[in-house]
Amino acid sequence: MAESDLEAARTKRLAQLEAKLSRPPSVGVATPVAALALVGALGLLAWQRADLEYFYASREPIDLGSEGAYRFEEARSNRYAQIHGVPTVRGAYWLDGSTTQVAVGLRDTPLLVRRSALPTEHWRAGSTPPQPDQRSFSVKGRLLHRADAPKLEQAFAQIDGWGEVKPQWVLLAEERPGSNFGAMAWLVGLTVFAALNAWLLIRGLLSRRTRRQSTAASSSQG
Repeated sequence: MAESDLEAARTKRLAQLEAKLSRPPSVGVATPVAALALVGALGLLAWQRADLEYFYASREPIDLGSEGAYRFEEARSNRYAQIHGVPTVRGAYWLDGSTTQVAVGLRDTPLLVRRSALPTEHWRAGSTPPQPDQRSFSVKGRLLHRADAPKLEQAFAQIDGWGEVKPQWVLLAEERPGSNFGAMAWLVGLTVFAALNAWLLIRGLLSRRTRRQSTAASSSQG
């Protein structure tokens, strides 16, 4: 084959490659969009990290003790814990969907317990909250430091203001490690979404590099 034919074949092949690279990929999104989606997914994963850690936390509860023998030196945020105590005479009530939730302090502790309202605790939004059931009780659930429970800050502030206890911890009653499969499914979905966008981002960056190299080679041939 003559040198001119080789040159023509090379030029044709470069033109084909440039045309192919200039077309948008058949699957995926633009590189900047993939980068933004990846950052967003990683941010959501970081925000949900505590739920993931608690899902795999020990099923053996930390025992915080009972009246006269509390052991809050054992307290660890985002761990399964148990305690026995006497409730404060006032509690914070609110609606979570159609369920009435109650935050009640435990006397002589820095703890409040968030639980569903008992049958004896009838309350309607806008009405005067009833006195929480005054029987002592045992409870197990997810223990969080006040700083790790911003959604409950209003309840903390209310109970703090009443002066019976000065809560720095909250126990989310009946929340056990390994039980929140909805949160786990959400986390798995975010992980898959992040991995997909990482792949799209890497592919887009490699495609750009190949395109630049092809353009440079074409220019040098010219």
